[in-house]
Amino acid sequence: MAQVQFINTVSINELRTIIPLIGGELTPIIQSEPGCGKTSLLSMIASDNGDTWRSPVDGTSIEGDKYDYIYVDCPVKDMSDIGMTIPNHANRQLEYYVSELFNLSDSKPKIILLDEFMKSPKLLQVIFTRLMLERMVGDKALPKRDGVQSIVFGTSNNASDGVGDNMLAHAGNRVCLMRMAKPNVNEWLQWASENGISRVIRAGVAMFPRCLASYIDGDQKDNPYIFKPSMSALSFVSPRSLAKADVIVKHRDKMTENSLKVALAGTVGASFAGDLSAFLMMEKSLADVKDICKDPEGIEVPKDISAQLMIMFQAVDVLETQDQLTKFMGFVDRIPSSEVQAVFFTMMMRNQKSIRLARNNQKISEWAKNNHDMF
Repeated sequence: MAQVQFINTVSINELRTIIPLIGGELTPIIQSEPGCGKTSLLSMIASDNGDTWRSPVDGTSIEGDKYDYIYVDCPVKDMSDIGMTIPNHANRQLEYYVSELFNLSDSKPKIILLDEFMKSPKLLQVIFTRLMLERMVGDKALPKRDGVQSIVFGTSNNASDGVGDNMLAHAGNRVCLMRMAKPNVNEWLQWASENGISRVIRAGVAMFPRCLASYIDGDQKDNPYIFKPSMSALSFVSPRSLAKADVIVKHRDKMTENSLKVALAGTVGASFAGDLSAFLMMEKSLADVKDICKDPEGIEVPKDISAQLMIMFQAVDVLETQDQLTKFMGFVDRIPSSEVQAVFFTMMMRNQKSIRLARNNQKISEWAKNNHDMF
């Protein structure tokens, strides 16, 4: 009988399903290397519940229809941020008062994210351990209403990342430790397309997929883009830093060439900043997708693959009608690389905005039929 291979990582999309299922009774602790999107799980789960959540500036809870969503930035908290023992002069006893952070005055169940839990001070880890095991903040229980239990989960970096993450041994055996996989290129490109990330950054990732590799994968010693525990570089490519770099790219016209390169290098590292700078110079010479739709057979197809990719990503963003898509497919068919064509097809079929357009387009259907062996 063939042995089943064990995969020891789980995707972010799998986690947004797992956490609500088990988080009322068993606390998942999600680990990954820096910048992979662990913290965004809280907003994803809120979205899945039909709620809008954004990280609170003042540390208070955000109310949804079914749950309150509570973000706890563990490394910067101390005992008084969680609760305090206060004298009750009427009965001459001490009472435990829970911080407003947890909004326990409201009986609505909570979804609590203990972010960077393993960087908490040890004394706080003891307090958080009772929250994770018993759903108690000090002496106060988290709400449960109509059979809906409060949910607790945490995040932290891998121990091998070397950034100060550790956990009390007795607590580790009482939670569910799961390592989150770093998103692959297609997963990140889909997210980036749906969240308005610049086509230049998306083209850079598609052109240099090694930038989303993980040091855990092995054979990455010569990878100049990524986080590696053995190196002291603070700026490197990660899903987070790619998204942060987008604001720089969007304001590039107001920057000098030097300040642009320095800002990019300080965000995604010098190697990827150099690649993006070259892409930005090239972008100025590219034909606009709207112009391509007017003359798909006549406009010259750029020879450089990175230029072709940038046009593909712009098309995913701007095509709005069946007529535009059909005409643009005439241009796509002239691109000599089926792999570049496949990038366009994949993004059109995975983007929530464009998939309805693509599903009903005859040219897209013909391309898929003729290139089915690529998928």
